[in-house]
Amino acid sequence: MREKAIEKKLVQEVKAVGGIAPKFTSPGFDGMPDRIILLPGSHMAFVEAKSPGEKPRPLQLARHRLLRGLGFRVYVLDDERQIGGILDEIRTT
Repeated sequence: MREKAIEKKLVQEVKAVGGIAPKFTSPGFDGMPDRIILLPGSHMAFVEAKSPGEKPRPLQLARHRLLRGLGFRVYVLDDERQIGGILDEIRTT
């Protein structure tokens, strides 16, 4: 499964639970995660979508560390079967 297909499935499942998953672009600040997940009840996280088995680049890992250091949750998604667990975790935090 390609990265785009996994990302599309993520967006669909977020919408199904009443949230939104806007594409996140940050001009001048490369390496940020692909999507911001916003769920009812003020729950939020960042998701980096990858093709199965693909890993984030070093700059992406640095941005993930930065965001986590600020207290945000960051997920790397490379299998659509992870989506339900990720959304459950976001909703309970």
